[in-house]
Amino acid sequence: MEEKNIPIVDCPYGDYMIGDASGKLMNEYGRYPCKIMCGVFAILVRGTAHATINMTDYEFQANDILMLEPGSFLFIREFSEDALVYWVVFGSKFLEKHAVGNSMSTKDMQIDSPIIHVSEEQAKVLCSFYETLVMALNARPTMLDSEKMVHIFNLIQSSYTKYAREHEETSSKATDRKVEIYRQYCDLVLKHYHEWHKVSDYAKYMKMTLPHLCTSIKIVGPRTAGDIIVDAILTDAKSQLKLTSTSIKEVGCSLGFDNVAFFNRFFKAHVGVTPKIYRQTY
Repeated sequence: MEEKNIPIVDCPYGDYMIGDASGKLMNEYGRYPCKIMCGVFAILVRGTAHATINMTDYEFQANDILMLEPGSFLFIREFSEDALVYWVVFGSKFLEKHAVGNSMSTKDMQIDSPIIHVSEEQAKVLCSFYETLVMALNARPTMLDSEKMVHIFNLIQSSYTKYAREHEETSSKATDRKVEIYRQYCDLVLKHYHEWHKVSDYAKYMKMTLPHLCTSIKIVGPRTAGDIIVDAILTDAKSQLKLTSTSIKEVGCSLGFDNVAFFNRFFKAHVGVTPKIYRQTY
């Protein structure tokens, strides 16, 4: 696959894609935050990376594997120039059609991070598997189709879950209540940021006092509870402004703003420019 074919938000060329990308290309890809509508499995073959996933910052190193669920927020901060990423992408329509009852889920992943670091031997196996898929895809006629990719999807997901469980068994499993609150809060924000803009809305849903929720979030993470809501709204807004032709009014409405003036003021207060200027300039 050519580097230019790396997907932006959803899989643009059918049900699935298999490819790789250099650190240089990934840095280009990271100019804008994205809301991923496809499912992504990836392994960092070499190099290092820094990315924000669902409003949390992560550092990656060689032999780290990652699964991005549909609906995940991704903002690539930086890849080292020598970095190389192998990835397999399943389009949203493919997942809706073929993965019913077996949807992608990170529930089996370790508590502290969505990154799973595998051994050198395991990484070699995964890379060989990827390279075999590429050869099968590029064969003429191709040896892959959507029906076969259903089995590939199941195999990749089950392997990923297995690695995640093995990682949990060899790592500490702190069950700090504040960590649980933080995780629950972030999950709720990702589901409701387009309608709930106040921390008090989440506190009410979680049946907690506002001070208790705010304190718990601040202790676990570097940002406040309010910052997490703002980050979610801005990530979606920037993604729509740069990657779609949706009108600014419609973008604001989709994010829960009653009128475009409120959205403009909110965006400018946090970004420094209006949505229109951001779309035209950045």
